Amino acid sequence: MPSGLMALLDDVAGIAKMAAASVDDVGAAAGKAATKATGVVIDDAAVTPKYVTGLSPSRELPIIWKIAKGSLRNKLLLILPVALLLTSFAPWAITPILMLGGAYLCFEGAEKVMEVFGGGHGHDDTPVTDDPAHLEKSTVAGAVRTDLILSAEIMAIALADVAHQHLATQAGVLIVVGLGMTVVVYGAVALIVKMDDIGLHMVEKPSRLSQSIGRGLVKGMTVVMSSLSVIGTAAMLWVGGGILLHGSHTLGLAWPAEPVEHLAHAVAGALGPVGGVAGWLTTAVISAILGLIVGAVIALVMHQIARLKPGKAAH
Repeated sequence: MPSGLMALLDDVAGIAKMAAASVDDVGAAAGKAATKATGVVIDDAAVTPKYVTGLSPSRELPIIWKIAKGSLRNKLLLILPVALLLTSFAPWAITPILMLGGAYLCFEGAEKVMEVFGGGHGHDDTPVTDDPAHLEKSTVAGAVRTDLILSAEIMAIALADVAHQHLATQAGVLIVVGLGMTVVVYGAVALIVKMDDIGLHMVEKPSRLSQSIGRGLVKGMTVVMSSLSVIGTAAMLWVGGGILLHGSHTLGLAWPAEPVEHLAHAVAGALGPVGGVAGWLTTAVISAILGLIVGAVIALVMHQIARLKPGKAAH
């Protein structure tokens, strides 16, 4: 009997060790996958604040919370099951789907660049209505739709990095990445949109230091909000182009991924201490240029198709 108990305890200890190792594997894989998805996260954090710009300050945080909940539903109830089905029954489809998402990001980024020069679709995602409740509902719905694309990219990047793991590990990684990225993105968004209110609160304090910091925050937020649009566009092009580069290489195309990789290595080797950063920047810039070219081509084709629709021919 004691020997049977000891054997049982050994089995329990073994299972516990396996579970702990599995948790460690999930954590390590999730961290690695999340790092690769950083560009899309930057894009997500840069895009989202526009949805609460101009709305009542008292409703900013509640709206961000609603968008965050919609983002979690996107990741965990829609994207996660589809991703696991794909990796189980059609793993070959992951890279093409990821590249389609990358092409969409390139398209959106190119449209924004074209708008600056008078082209692009010129649409405004902000709904026009006098009813605050309807405006809030429409704003949240629009933000959640945009989040669906970006969340799909984040989850697909994470999935591609752990596609060789067991299904349970894949699910764990996607859950950790989905939760973590949602907290990071919408926590950052909440901080960004409330920074001016924090500054105004600090201005009212008796401390001169607090007042100075508060005034700096209020003035600085104007620059931050205008910069977010530029950062978001650059991130779209960089991430989208990078996904296309990596995807084409995964599908067996040596060009242009390998020449870009060789150039980045050459730059990194030539610049010594700052070589790592310079090599990364080289890849990022080339990815953004590729993304702009691909996105512009897609945008021009879409515009031509739109002109061929009935009622558009006269434009």
